[in-house]
Amino acid sequence: MRMFKRYVPTLIAKHVSRLFSGRIYIDGRGGYEFDKGMLLVPVKAQQRHFQTVNEINREIKRLREF
Repeated sequence: MRMFKRYVPTLIAKHVSRLFSGRIYIDGRGGYEFDKGMLLVPVKAQQRHFQTVNEINREIKRLREF
């Protein structure tokens, strides 16, 4: 499990896309799992979880374009 002290979508997207599956924790945002190189929505998700997952997955897709 990787813990991020700050919410930096680009850094988190690089980590998720490189490791492909696992767990992360972001201070102030909560814990997330990722599989197949994409962040997954937590079971008991709130609006901030959906926004975080959407933003990071968008960043992952942008990184894959290059």
